[in-house]
Amino acid sequence: MLHCAGRCLDLSHPHVMGVINTTPDSFSDGGSLYPFGRLDMELALQRARDMVAQGATVLDIGGESTRPGAQPVSVDEESQRVLPLLERIARELDVVISVDTSSPQVMCDAARSGAGLINDVRALTVDGALEAAALSGLPVCLMHMQGDPASMQAAPHYTDVVREVAAYLRERVVVCEAGGIPRERLLLDPGFGFGKTLAHNLQLLRALPRLAQAGLPLLVGFSRKSMIGKLLGRELDQRLPGSLALAVIALERGAAIIRTHDVAATADAVAIWRAVDEIVDGALDDIV
Repeated sequence: MLHCAGRCLDLSHPHVMGVINTTPDSFSDGGSLYPFGRLDMELALQRARDMVAQGATVLDIGGESTRPGAQPVSVDEESQRVLPLLERIARELDVVISVDTSSPQVMCDAARSGAGLINDVRALTVDGALEAAALSGLPVCLMHMQGDPASMQAAPHYTDVVREVAAYLRERVVVCEAGGIPRERLLLDPGFGFGKTLAHNLQLLRALPRLAQAGLPLLVGFSRKSMIGKLLGRELDQRLPGSLALAVIALERGAAIIRTHDVAATADAVAIWRAVDEIVDGALDDIV
């Protein structure tokens, strides 16, 4: 059970995390929440409502793009993009809210505003982030990334990607435990597409059970990513089938949370996977 600021996630079964990018330069939706050149709060809130209705039990709100080549934004700008929406969702919806940030200040403010989870692509390596996360009392997802968003896809290189990603995540877990974040508050994300080639991503997916051996919940995100385009030759708006296939493969290999932009379709895929898994275990024997 993952305790998220008054709400709990039962990780004995998988969950769907819906992505809400409050950035004007998102790779996935092209800043669709900026119809008039500024963030439309009501549009963003309606997207949150829709995702919860479609089956998301976690919403991941991010105010700084981490697409390849993305440049950092100021803490003030990130806060203005994230916190008002987070506060509205916390008041109106029964859902765990994840804040996708590496900023210590945003972590602290988000925790006070109703966030239940910190999702950090930099794995609390920014100065002050470890201390802020520890003080928040929230669970934290630690992600692996080689380099930074501005340059991570320039020339990713590993001698053994699985071994190196696993070693990095183990090291970050040790640092977090020493810094006051207990193990039961940690999740891991291999960082598909973050400083990895297509071959690296596929190797990590195949070896996902090795990462699961750490005994911590795995959060994975493949939604609409370029690896699908490279594999299938699909443009961004044609990548849903590939995203679903990768999600189901990840579930088979031990993933606990699937991060996605397409909640309804992903929730259906998870439900079917779960039905098969449970009928094998005898939990659905009464269904005709």
